[in-house]
Amino acid sequence: MITGLRSLAYMLVFYSMSLFLVLTALLVAFVAPGAVQRVATVWARFHRFCAHWLLGQKVRVEGDLPDGAYLYILKHESMFETIDILCLFDRPAIAAKRELFDIPLWGRVARQYGLIPIERTAGASAMRTLRTAARAVVAKGRPLCLFPEGTRVPHGEAPALRAGFAGLYVLLGLPVVPIAIDSGRVSPRGSFLKRPGFITYKVGQVVPAGLDRHEAEARVHAAINALNHPV
Repeated sequence: MITGLRSLAYMLVFYSMSLFLVLTALLVAFVAPGAVQRVATVWARFHRFCAHWLLGQKVRVEGDLPDGAYLYILKHESMFETIDILCLFDRPAIAAKRELFDIPLWGRVARQYGLIPIERTAGASAMRTLRTAARAVVAKGRPLCLFPEGTRVPHGEAPALRAGFAGLYVLLGLPVVPIAIDSGRVSPRGSFLKRPGFITYKVGQVVPAGLDRHEAEARVHAAINALNHPV
């Protein structure tokens, strides 16, 4: 009962403010396009505030996040990390599925912010587009983040990485920082109910550039699934 009420309060408060901030970002984009990224950071911090005080979800990070030119690869279990990632990094560029950019209002803000759309059915052309966008992001000194499973995965499952990761790893020649996340334990995919508890980011050992793609995939796959404990 209490969990349901807290989840309802979270939905009402967070999504109401999200609409306000999306409209604010659209207005800001006409005057100072670069400020859209600051609005997005405010949104992410508000999201973490709501998760903490309304849902009782606390964030902890195990390990150190290195700065510099890296490709950050993250586990994807819930919506939580897609927003909270803006609290972990400074203006991260995130590769996201193309369908998200069709969401009214939000899609336009996402483009202005600098998210990278991925057309998952476009094959080689999608990889070329992603490579070009990724190189531009790295040249600007922004962190580049990718969810290589392609969609939210129930906690405890460890599907194979999509081909996009290996292609990007080879093409960019960057070392990889793999990050495990267990958000699905308290915010499971497809569930309205969000439970209190800790959400952990576990930073894995850096995977150096230049490895055989199969070895790199194996290392990253093991690292991002390091928190796959039973609920």
